[in-house]
Amino acid sequence: MITPEEARRKPEPSPDADSAALWKGLRDGKLLLQHCKACGHVQYYQQAICRRCGSDDLVHRAASGHGTVHSFSIVHRAPGPAFKDDVPYAVLLVELDEGPRMISTYTGGKPDDVTFDMRVRLVCEPISDTISLPRFKRA
Repeated sequence: MITPEEARRKPEPSPDADSAALWKGLRDGKLLLQHCKACGHVQYYQQAICRRCGSDDLVHRAASGHGTVHSFSIVHRAPGPAFKDDVPYAVLLVELDEGPRMISTYTGGKPDDVTFDMRVRLVCEPISDTISLPRFKRA
């Protein structure tokens, strides 16, 4: 049985062997993308192999932190008690300048300020001593 206190606590990411570098990079203020040495594919979210060619010869490189809002949705109804104080908020699908797309949230303004094709930049928001979340604000 979940206690009311537990229900109000937001879930935190659980880094694993594949994603540890990503979370360390975010904690240090940068988004690390995987680059495949075999085919040149750039990917986000981290995995043990390249999603295009299957190679395991991957290196992490810091992204520029800039991108464009490809799509978005404004959330008016909290998905649970932990997010009640956050609504309304904007969930973004950001196309990074390096190519991959990632889902995140908007910060630094009202959700109604978000538009399609809006330029955004990465903000690493600490939520604990070890975890920072990638969020985006207007560039």
